[in-house]
Amino acid sequence: MDDESKAVDNVVERLAERFPHIPRPSIEQAVREEHQALDGGRIRDYVPVLVEHAAKARLSR
Repeated sequence: MDDESKAVDNVVERLAERFPHIPRPSIEQAVREEHQALDGGRIRDYVPVLVEHAAKARLSR
């Protein structure tokens, strides 16, 4: 598992703690979809941060 995958897994963990009322599979799906949306980018350093921000906004709705 590469560093980006680990970081995205950590995003799932943080969001699961922040949104305990949302089923974990829903959180995982939101994170996976947001991560896939950024899949084509060349610069990968901030992908986990961007994924967390977008997934958090989605789950807050």
